[in-house]
Amino acid sequence: MRALNFWKTVTVDEANLLESLISLLDQHGIRYCVVGGQAVNAYAEPVVSLDLDLAVATEQIETVESLLRERFRVERFPHSINISQPGSDLRAQIQTDPRYAHFPESATQKNVLGLALPVARLEDVLQGKVWAALDAERRPSKRQKDLADIARLIEAYPELRPRVPAEILARLF
Repeated sequence: MRALNFWKTVTVDEANLLESLISLLDQHGIRYCVVGGQAVNAYAEPVVSLDLDLAVATEQIETVESLLRERFRVERFPHSINISQPGSDLRAQIQTDPRYAHFPESATQKNVLGLALPVARLEDVLQGKVWAALDAERRPSKRQKDLADIARLIEAYPELRPRVPAEILARLF
């Protein structure tokens, strides 16, 4: 529980956005999983972040967006649904990029932020980070973080190295 309290302090989540979001998804049987940096944290030495990225089963995206709009501030972007709430600096986002659609199917429960949450499998987390690092439309600072996350995963799981494109490995090592 200390990890959750720490993260809630860092994100100034006085509105309990994290718990409310997870509760809403669970109550409505939404198939989702944690992806992005918090998923990397579930597999490697954690780093602090204000972000929580989720992937949702494709056929449930529209339902999720409708449910979220009833409770939270929601902004739709080309590849994400961003969720916020007054009283919280947590930056929650649901990936709508269809490449993430199958991630929830093979997710397993892991400790994330002091909570047991479904997390994308290790290989899927790495693949998501590779996509992000290669996305020229992302801000350079975000792509640098993606590279650091890939390095963290490779250090913790050297067997993943062959799954990383040579152009990314050249920037890491």
